[in-house]
Amino acid sequence: MEITEVRIKRFEDPQGKLMGFASVTFDGCFVVHNLRIVSGEKGVFVAMPSRQLPNNKFVDVAHPVTNEMRAKIQQAVLRQFEQTKSDPPKETPPPAEPSH
Repeated sequence: MEITEVRIKRFEDPQGKLMGFASVTFDGCFVVHNLRIVSGEKGVFVAMPSRQLPNNKFVDVAHPVTNEMRAKIQQAVLRQFEQTKSDPPKETPPPAEPSH
């Protein structure tokens, strides 16, 4: 499975640790939206799309099954994020989510 497209929505003024969102297309026929680009203690990383359960816990909606695919997605998203730093930001961030 190949990553055929990565789209980035950077925030002009990040709130908290959320720096933007990404959409990743696989093999030109399947897309996953709402991957979060997050600034953490160990640097910038990519968090998978998630939803909040009634007990306030967050669970991934979609995620890679192997560490190899997780690394491939993270590298592709962060590479595109770096390349778009010179582009004007697309939007302002949503309100900060509670921490997990």
